[in-house]
Amino acid sequence: MKYGKDEEKVFSLYTDGASRGNPGPSAWAYLLLDETGNTIEERAGSTGIGTNNEAEYHALIEGLQAAVRLGFTRLSVFSDSELVIRQMNGRYRVASPRLIPLYRKASTVAGMFKAIEFHSVPRDQPVIAKADRLCNAVLDNAPQ
Repeated sequence: MKYGKDEEKVFSLYTDGASRGNPGPSAWAYLLLDETGNTIEERAGSTGIGTNNEAEYHALIEGLQAAVRLGFTRLSVFSDSELVIRQMNGRYRVASPRLIPLYRKASTVAGMFKAIEFHSVPRDQPVIAKADRLCNAVLDNAPQ
C-alpha cells in the first residue's frame, strides 16, 4: 500500500540498534507509525558483527528505505542514539571511518523526503523500547 497520496500526513519512524560486544553480534529494528500512532510496519534483522553505532545506522537506513517504499513524503525520525541524531542534524561531524559510509547512505535516503526531522528520545520511550525488544529477539535467536 502506498501512503504518499496524502502528502501532508507526517509519519513516524522509530529505530534502534543493538550490539552484544563492541564490536560483536549486532541487530537493527524499526517501526513505522501513521499519524495516529498505529503501527504500519515493523521489522528487525541482523547486521552480523558490528558496533552499536553501526547497528543504529543500519536501523535508520532500513527504516528510511521502508518509508520511501511505502511512499511517505514527510517523516519524523525518533532514536535513542544521540550520536546518530546529532550527526543527521549536522550538530556532530562524522569522524569514524566505520560510520562515514553509513551516514552517507542514510543522508542520501533522507534526502528523498519532502520533509524530514530527527529527534532524540529516551531509551524508555515505549516505541523505542519495543524496537529494543525486537533487536534483542534477533540477537537471542542468532547462531552462536
